Amino acid sequence: MSKSLGIRSERIDFTKLFYPRSIGIIGASYNPTSGGYFIQVMKERFKKPIYLFNPRLKGKKIFNLDVYGSLLDIPEDEPIDYVIIAISANNVPNALKEVGKRNIPFVTIYSSGFSEVGRNDLEEELLSIAEEYNIRIIGPNCFGVYCPESGLYFGREQSEIEGSFGGIFQSGGLAVNISQLAVSNGCFISKMVSVGNAIDLSFPDFLEYFLFDNSTDIIGLYLESLKNQIDGHRFIEIVKKCNLNRKPVILWRAGYGDATKSAVISHTGRLAGNNKIWEAVAKQTGCCLVKNSTELSSLAATFKLTDIPNSRNIGVVGIGGGSTIEVADILEKYNINIPKFSEKTIEKLKRFLPEVNTNLKNPLDLGARGTYPNIYYRTLNTIDRDPNISAIVFIKVPERFSQIEESVISNIGFEGDVDLNETFIKYITKARKSCKKPIYCLMLKISDSIEAYKNRYKFKKELISQSIPVYEDFDLMGKALDQINRYREFLEAHGKISENNDKNNHL
Repeated sequence: MSKSLGIRSERIDFTKLFYPRSIGIIGASYNPTSGGYFIQVMKERFKKPIYLFNPRLKGKKIFNLDVYGSLLDIPEDEPIDYVIIAISANNVPNALKEVGKRNIPFVTIYSSGFSEVGRNDLEEELLSIAEEYNIRIIGPNCFGVYCPESGLYFGREQSEIEGSFGGIFQSGGLAVNISQLAVSNGCFISKMVSVGNAIDLSFPDFLEYFLFDNSTDIIGLYLESLKNQIDGHRFIEIVKKCNLNRKPVILWRAGYGDATKSAVISHTGRLAGNNKIWEAVAKQTGCCLVKNSTELSSLAATFKLTDIPNSRNIGVVGIGGGSTIEVADILEKYNINIPKFSEKTIEKLKRFLPEVNTNLKNPLDLGARGTYPNIYYRTLNTIDRDPNISAIVFIKVPERFSQIEESVISNIGFEGDVDLNETFIKYITKARKSCKKPIYCLMLKISDSIEAYKNRYKFKKELISQSIPVYEDFDLMGKALDQINRYREFLEAHGKISENNDKNNHL
């Protein structure tokens, strides 16, 4: 097999890939399953020239953009930095030769039908052409690049807001999903790359770019396999560098079950590795292992929205003994500690909490007083000052607000119509601004009515805007808190963070 360009050790200048002066789409049409898909997602968002190519439609227009027969029809003084190829696999080699003759440095091959169906010969031919013309290939069998700062997209609903979360994914569909899930949790995207079969540019190449990219602070990976041993060594080395440089790497390594391993072979044409090996890699490099897209996007948001806690000691606040005990059980399953409050904290809590229907231990059951926004505010502030506590988890059920509004509002002295959802948001926001330790919200769901959904959505959206991560599942929260603490422990073990030092806990 030809020597893969992806094993070269020098850093690659990706400027023309992520910030192209213009782009080309080979296989342009109105067909949303081929080149037409990329035209649809970028035609009104990529502000620089888009050149379309299809010899059968030469001279026509698609979405008011001119269609050319060949890349060679474009004058040399009109630079094209990045091309997407969306044609049948057998025709890709000739298209790639045109890319080379036009001196275009980067290409995404969207087309499938290569090693994932046994056509390794076609991939070898592509690598040979790429070596001859010094082209760098993303793919084949992938979506390419999403960079909101430059207007590159590979999903219809992807946000145009620039963020700090970078990603490298072998699945294009999952890349689209995770880019939107992360945003829904309050973590916007810097750059994402769907690499597919990764015959040339692969995980180590883009990880090295993210290591030095000032726009990227958190890195997510969906990895089915690495193509060779050299790639594996580079991967381990660069992942560790990213983590030690305070750019946490979150790894979803697919292929844990036998059926999944078979699917990996049919997806990218490679066999998935041994699970124990990858667990050892995670321990050695400091990356956070997750098992699905929800965990990955939720953990990315946790890193984005909060500081790293100084320890695994968590204070839990809720209404009702059952829910607080359930949270404590889940947290302890993930090695999170629920220590006793200090005597000073308990004395402070007694000043505004009655002994009846209230449990002043950790986890703290506020009872009926937990329905009062001002009491919640005072409670969060009091626990934040407890030396035994490094972070706070509070439990809320926003869909219940409308049921208790009348009795609660009259008891706390408000007059007129008051929205309890908005009032709680106001007081929790006030607490977030005065508290020095990370705060996390577990937002429980107890019904599926439209009104309940609206209350939950409003509550989650507003809290996220105040840098409070919101989890809608007990285990999801437990896994996120476990992983962010594992990351801190990795940094401490390598002398990159000081224990009990708030100033060093910012990403």
